Amino acid sequence: MIRLFQFPPAMGLPNASGFCLKLETWLRMSGLPYENVYTMNLGRAPKGKLPHIVDDDGSALADSGLIIEHLKRRHGVRLDDHLDRLQQAQSLMLQRTLEEHVYWCVLHFRWADDRYWPVTREAFFGSMSAPYKWFVPDLARKGMVKQVKAAGVGRHTADEITAMGMRDIDAVATVLGDKPFLFGEPSSIDACAYGMLANVVFVDLDLPLKPLIERDYPSIVRYCERMRDVYWRG
Repeated sequence: MIRLFQFPPAMGLPNASGFCLKLETWLRMSGLPYENVYTMNLGRAPKGKLPHIVDDDGSALADSGLIIEHLKRRHGVRLDDHLDRLQQAQSLMLQRTLEEHVYWCVLHFRWADDRYWPVTREAFFGSMSAPYKWFVPDLARKGMVKQVKAAGVGRHTADEITAMGMRDIDAVATVLGDKPFLFGEPSSIDACAYGMLANVVFVDLDLPLKPLIERDYPSIVRYCERMRDVYWRG
C-alpha cells in the first residue's frame, strides 16, 4: 500500500497545505489504496518537503506533481485519458497559475500578514510542547516570509497581492464556466484546483481573497463544495 507522508489536518481541512490536500484528493480520485502518515518532520523528507510517498514497491518520491506522474505510470491510472492535447496544455497552465502564484498569495497572508499570523501559528504549532513552541513558530515564520519574498509576491502590498490573486481566480472561473469539473469530467487538474482553492474557501480565516470569491465567483464555491461532496464525504 502507498504510504502518504503529510502534515496533520489543520484549519478545518484534511490538510492546510495545498500540495498535501492536492495529492490526497488525487489518490481518492484514482482509487489507489493508501495510508496516511502524519508528520511535521521535514528533515527526514526527501527534498526536505511534504508531501512525499513511499510506494508499495518501497520507492520514495517527493513533490506532488512528480508523485502523481509516477503513480499514473506505475499503476496505470487513466484519470486523464479523456483530455485532448489542448485540454492537457490548459491543465498545465492552470496548474502553474494555482501552484506558482495563488499558492504564494495565500502563503503571504497566512505567514507574513500580522492580521492572520496568530491563527496560522495556532493551527500549525498550537500543540507543540515546550521548549520548541517558544522558538520554532517564529523561526518557521521567518523562513516562510523569506520564501514568499524570494518568489516575488511578498514584495507587493496587500491590496496588490489581492488584486493579482483575484485575476488568477477569474481565470480559473472562466475555464470552469458552468461545468461540474474544470474539463467536464474529473481529471488530475481538479485535485490541484481543489487543494489550492479549498485552502481559501473552506478555511475559517477571512483572507482578503475569500469574501471576494464568495461575492463574485459563486461558481468557484460550488465547485469546491462539489469536490468535497464527491471525494471527501460518504
